[in-house]
Amino acid sequence: MATVVSDTGVGPLLRRWRERRRLSQLELALRAESSSRHISFVETGRSRPSEEMVLRLAEHLEVPVRDRNALLLAAGYAPRYPESALDAPELETLREGIGRLLRGYEPYPALVVDGSYTVVAANRALERLLAGLPEHLLAPPANAMRITLHPEGLAPRIRNLRAWRGHLVEQMERQIAFGRSESLRALHAEVTGYPLPPERPDEEPAEEPYAYFALPLRIEHDGRVLSFVSSISTFNTPLDVTVAELAIETMLPADPATAEYLRTLSD
Repeated sequence: MATVVSDTGVGPLLRRWRERRRLSQLELALRAESSSRHISFVETGRSRPSEEMVLRLAEHLEVPVRDRNALLLAAGYAPRYPESALDAPELETLREGIGRLLRGYEPYPALVVDGSYTVVAANRALERLLAGLPEHLLAPPANAMRITLHPEGLAPRIRNLRAWRGHLVEQMERQIAFGRSESLRALHAEVTGYPLPPERPDEEPAEEPYAYFALPLRIEHDGRVLSFVSSISTFNTPLDVTVAELAIETMLPADPATAEYLRTLSD
């Protein structure tokens, strides 16, 4: 995925990030140990920031690693962060660690996705949950959003589809608001265009007040309804674009019946 650089320069890009974070020039200046006057000059193009200043502002604005490279390029500097292929030798330790984590989480489902929700790894518990789905959804490069929301995917099995779909769509929209991924925008347009299946008599309404600590995914599997809550983890202070965009999603049983059923499957 290529880094896109705006032709309007680093100043307007930094201003957009500051406005997205809802910071004033003074607040950003205090955090970055600068002055509001200098921040103003950088944003208007009257002053060219040093490479160190670009990185410092990007850090305090919590700019994603990919977009930090774009800021550096727009300021006339070389990108700082590499974008390694996931199968590159230098990421072997990472791959092994992810594999151990996924296996260790069994019998509960877990997967790893990239910034466009392409599935890069999954454990056997998730594969069991996806059994019976058509090959065109599961064949690499499989996409987690497409698997979940496609009419031939998990969507017909999800008892609270409208609530869960709304959660996933909002999640994508938040990411789109803070990034410029064209692949993510295309995926959002695709999945929001999927027709919703007719509402079933047993479908749980979107406004249902669930007796859980988080919105559950309520999904049918082999004649029973399983309940999960989802947790997403990312890597702290990544220095590689690929690693920065990986997310590990673990699905925790939301009730004792689901936990017990999954344990019986792994016996």
